[in-house]
Amino acid sequence: MSKLDNSVRDAKERRKSHSIEALEELFPLKIDHYLQLVLLERTQAANLFKLVDSNRAHLRQWLPFVDDYQSVAAANQFIRRNREEHGGKTRLLMGIWQGESLAGVVTYDYIDWGNRAALIGFWLGKSFEGRGIMTRTCNALVDLAFDELGLNRVEISCAYENTRCRRVPERLGFSQEGISRERERIYDRFVDTVSYRMLASEWKKRTV
Repeated sequence: MSKLDNSVRDAKERRKSHSIEALEELFPLKIDHYLQLVLLERTQAANLFKLVDSNRAHLRQWLPFVDDYQSVAAANQFIRRNREEHGGKTRLLMGIWQGESLAGVVTYDYIDWGNRAALIGFWLGKSFEGRGIMTRTCNALVDLAFDELGLNRVEISCAYENTRCRRVPERLGFSQEGISRERERIYDRFVDTVSYRMLASEWKKRTV
């Protein structure tokens, strides 16, 4: 067996341990020539704040945390809190980079190792919409979940009226599982949410 084969085998064994080091070695994750995913670090807080601050009205329609981002320090604290509380084992926070620009954020919101399931969440800056960025990003994360992390189920949940968000799982062939009435509070209103799922066995058979 070659050194490369040994390296691949050892990496897969480490990932079975669900350690932060094992997950982090998969990043940066190159999606195509222009697009890659990078784990968000505190050094990127200024970029994150700038993206949120320039998209407040756009993001606030569907994201309940936008008002919490009032400074670079707040973005820094958000990144630090996610890194420290979840340790890369149950949540991964990734920046979506198109070339030199931070386009948005995508997460494994929760990795349920015991049941081999994960929830994906995401958002994009307005100027980056309409380019297929999020569909390609989620496609890569579903591949990662099934092929590298050994998961069996991936879920995506969106506000029912957020049609742009809903198009992502629908384009990827996810199945709609149900609608939850007034499931999420966004500032002064409650919104219905719709959940989608993909199973490892279904992903392998897809023709997308």
